[in-house]
Amino acid sequence: MKKSILLSLIAFLFLSHMAVAQRYTLKGQVQDEKQAGLPGATVLILQVKDSSLVSFTSTNPQGEFEIKNVSRGDLLLKATFLGYSPYFKQLQFPEEGNVLDLGKLAMQPLSNELKEVMVQGEKSPVVFKKDTIEYNAGSFKTQPNAVAEDLLKKLPGVDVETDGSISVKGEKVQRVTVDGKEFFGRDPKLATRNLPADAIDKVQVFDKKSDQAMFTGIDDGQREKTINLQLKEEKRNSAFGNAMAGIGTDERYQAKASLNRFSNGKQLSFLGMANNVNAQGFGFDDYMTFSGGMQQMAGGGGRVTITSDNSSGVPLNFGGRTNGLMDSYAGGLNFNNQLSKKVEANGSYFFNKLNHNIARDLERLEFLRNADVRTDQRSRQLNGNTNHRANFTVDYKIDSANSVKVTGAIGYNETSTNQRSEVETYNGENQLQNQSTNTAFSDGSALNANGSILFRHRFPKAGRTISSNTEFRTGMNQNDGTLQAVNTFADGLVNVLDQENKQETENHSLSTNLAYTEPLGNRRYLEANYNYRQNINKVDREVYDVEEGESQLYNELLSNSYTSNYQYHRAGMNFRMNRREYSLTVGSSLQHTDLTGELLGFDDDIRHSYQNVLPTLRFNYEFTGNRRIDFNYETTVQEPTIRQLQPVVDNSNPLNIYEGNPELRPAYMHQWRLNFSTFDPGTLINFFTFVNASYTNNAITNAQSYTDRLIRITQPVNVSHNTMVSGFASLGFPVKKLNSRFNIGANVRQQESINLVNEVANDIRIQNLNGNLRYEYRLKELFDFNLRANYTVQRTKYQFGDDQQFFNQTYSAETNLYLPKLFNLNTNFDYMLFDNPGFDFSQRIPMLNMSISKQFLKNKSGELKLSVLNVLDENLGVNQTANINYVERETLNSLGRYFMLSFTYSINKHLNPMGNRGGGRSIQIIN
Repeated sequence: MKKSILLSLIAFLFLSHMAVAQRYTLKGQVQDEKQAGLPGATVLILQVKDSSLVSFTSTNPQGEFEIKNVSRGDLLLKATFLGYSPYFKQLQFPEEGNVLDLGKLAMQPLSNELKEVMVQGEKSPVVFKKDTIEYNAGSFKTQPNAVAEDLLKKLPGVDVETDGSISVKGEKVQRVTVDGKEFFGRDPKLATRNLPADAIDKVQVFDKKSDQAMFTGIDDGQREKTINLQLKEEKRNSAFGNAMAGIGTDERYQAKASLNRFSNGKQLSFLGMANNVNAQGFGFDDYMTFSGGMQQMAGGGGRVTITSDNSSGVPLNFGGRTNGLMDSYAGGLNFNNQLSKKVEANGSYFFNKLNHNIARDLERLEFLRNADVRTDQRSRQLNGNTNHRANFTVDYKIDSANSVKVTGAIGYNETSTNQRSEVETYNGENQLQNQSTNTAFSDGSALNANGSILFRHRFPKAGRTISSNTEFRTGMNQNDGTLQAVNTFADGLVNVLDQENKQETENHSLSTNLAYTEPLGNRRYLEANYNYRQNINKVDREVYDVEEGESQLYNELLSNSYTSNYQYHRAGMNFRMNRREYSLTVGSSLQHTDLTGELLGFDDDIRHSYQNVLPTLRFNYEFTGNRRIDFNYETTVQEPTIRQLQPVVDNSNPLNIYEGNPELRPAYMHQWRLNFSTFDPGTLINFFTFVNASYTNNAITNAQSYTDRLIRITQPVNVSHNTMVSGFASLGFPVKKLNSRFNIGANVRQQESINLVNEVANDIRIQNLNGNLRYEYRLKELFDFNLRANYTVQRTKYQFGDDQQFFNQTYSAETNLYLPKLFNLNTNFDYMLFDNPGFDFSQRIPMLNMSISKQFLKNKSGELKLSVLNVLDENLGVNQTANINYVERETLNSLGRYFMLSFTYSINKHLNPMGNRGGGRSIQIIN
C-alpha cells in the first residue's frame, strides 16, 4: 500500500511538473481605435504577483507579435504605445495545444492628462532594434545650451575626440543625419557641434546601406557607420536654435549661431561661427588632405616630417587636446523640402576659413636588426585653408513602380603652408649621422565635383525589381611650392637643395551598377548584379633646381609625368532568404581588373590584369527578449596604386627615398564580423559586443633599407600574409537606490604583420588594449556628477629588437550644480598621464575648466556665463605611437589659460503646438 501511494505521489509530482513546464507560443495583433495595426508597440508578459518581467517583444509593421517559450502560470499581458492607454489582459492558457492566440488587442488614445503621466514614465536609456542601437536622450543629462556633441559624449559605446570625430564600438562615424535627412552634406560635425542637445529625442546608430541595397533588400557590402538625431516631436514644427557671443582675455573671442526652422516636412538651417579658441564646428578633410601632401613635398633632410599612420600629417587632437593655435570662420545654409507628394529635395552651401599655427617636437626610435636609429625633429608650421562646398539631392517618385534619385556636389579649396624644420639622426651608439635644416612653402587650389543618378523600378510581381546607379567624380588640383634645405652628413658631405616645383593632377572616374532581383517564393530572393568602374588619373610634376642668379634647371630625376587607367568588371549573384527570426544572404562575384600606366621617358608601359572570386555570407538571428546576433563574411581586393607600381625613384627627400615596384600583386582580404546585442527593459541593463577578424594574402607593405649614411629607402612589396583580430564589449546598468548608472567597456586589438628591414623579414605583433569606466549620478534636478576613466596600453613585439610598450591614461570628472535663482555651476577636470619606458618619458597634464552661469529672460531664453578655460595653464599636447618598426613621441603647442564672458540667447518658438502622433519601438516602462 505504501509503495502504491509513493508511486502515485511520484506520478502526480511528475505530471504536475510536466504541466508547469509546458511552454506556449503567444501571438496576436495590437490595433489602434480604427482597427489599424500599430507597428512598434511594446508587448510585455508580467508576473501578476509582483509585475516582474517574464518576456517581451515589439510588433511588426502590421502590428502583429509572437512570443515563444512562455511557461504556464499566473501571468498578465501588457501592451504600450506612445499616445495610447496601456492595454492589460489576464492570460488564460488552453488545456490542449501550445499556442495561445490572443486575437486583436484594441488600444484607446490617452487623454491629455494621461499623456503627461505616460511621457514621464521611465524609459530604457538604450534600446536595440534589429541592426540599430537607439539611445534615449532624456536619460543622459546635459548642461543648458549644450550641443549634440555633449550628449554623444555621455552615451555608452560612443567616443568623441577633441576634434569632433566620433566612433561607435571602435568604428568611425561617417555620416550624421537629422530626422533621417541630410544636414549640410556629409560632414558629421556640422550637426553634432551645432544642433542643441535639448532638441534631440533619440540618437540612433546603425550601418547605413547604399540606396540601391535598401531598395533591393540585398546587401551589397557598401556601408557607412551613421548616426541619426531624431528630434523631439515639438521641435519638428518649430523654430529653434541659439546665438552666442563671447569676449575673453588675451584677445580671445568666440561667436556662433545655429538657427533652425522645421515645419510640415520642411527644414531650413543656418550656421555661422568665428573664433580663435580652437573651437571648430566643421570637418577638416580638405585641409588635412592638402597639408599631408605638403609635408611629403617638404622633405629635404632627415625624416623631416614623419606622419606615421596619419596620412594627414597634421594632428589636431593628441592626448585629448586640440593642438596648435587656430582661427576659424564658417557659415552656411541647409534645406530639406517636400516639394510635392512625389518630389523631395535637399541641399546646402557651406564656407569655412582656417588658420593653423603648429609647433611640434618629435622623437622617433627605429629598430634595425643590428642597431637602432633615433631621430629628433623640431618643426614650426603655419597652414591656411579656404573652402567652399555645395551639394544637392532630388528624389522623385514617378509613380508607385518607378523612382529616380539625383545627387550632386561641388567644392573649391585654396590652401597654403609655410614650414621650417630641423632634424638630427643618431645611430645606435648615439653618434650624429646626419642633420638637416629646411624651409618649405606651398600654395594650391582644388576643384572637385561628383554626381549620381539612381533609377529604381518595381515590377507588378512582388519582390521583382531592377535598379541602376551611375556615378561620376572629377577633380583638378594645382600646387606650386619651393624647398630650401641644407643636409649635412657625418663624413663631411653637405647637400644643398634650392628647388621650385609645380604639380597638376586630374582624377576622373565613372561607374555604373545594375541589380535585378527575382522572388523565388516563400520569402526567398535571387539577385543578379553587374558593376563597371573606370578611374583615370593624370599627374604632371615639374621640379627645377634654382641655380646662382636665380636661373632654373629642369630636374629630370625628380620630375614625372604619368597617366593611369584603372578599370574593372564585376558580375555576381546573391541568394537571400527571410524568416521571422533570421535572414540569410549567400553570394559570390567574379572581378576582372585591368591597370595600365603610361610613364614619360619609359618605353615600356605598366600593364597588369587580375581576376578574383569574391564570396560573401551574411546571417542574422533575432532571439526572443530583444537579443540579436549578426555574422558577416566578405572578401575584398586591394589593388596596387600606380605610384606603387611605377619604376620611378622619388628622391625629393634625399634622406628618405621612395621607389615603386612594378612586380606588385594585388592583396586579397578575408574579413569576418560577429555582433551580439541584448537589453532588458525591466532592469534597464544593456550589453553589446562584436568581434572582427581579417586575413590578407599577398599583403602590401613597405620594405625599408638603410645606407651607411642612414639614408632610408622605401619600396612597396608583397608579403605572405597579415592578420588582425579585434573585439569590443560594453555593459550598462543602473543602481536605482543610488540614482546612478554604470557603463563598462573594453576594446582589444591584435595585428600580426611582416616587415622587411634591410631585406630581412621581421615578424611584428601589435597589441592594443583599451578599457573605460563611466559613472553617472543624478540627484533630481539639483546636482549631477560624472566620472570617467580610460586606460590604453599598446605593446609591440619585434622579432629583432626590443619589445616596446606605452601607456595612456585619462581620468575625468564633471559636476553640475543647479543653484537657486537659475544659477548653474559647472566644473570639468581631466587628468592625462603618458608613460613610455622606451624613451624614459613620463608626462602628466591636468586640465581644469570652470564656469558659472545665470539663466534669465522669459522661458530662460538668456544665459550669461563666465568661464575659465585651462585654469592650470597647461599649453602642451602629447601623442605616442608604436608601429611596424618604430616608436615615436610628439609634443605640440596648445591653447593656454584664458577667461571668457559670453551671452547666449535661445530661440524656441512652436509653430504647431499640437504636434503629431508618434510611434516607434521605444520601450516604455509604465509604473
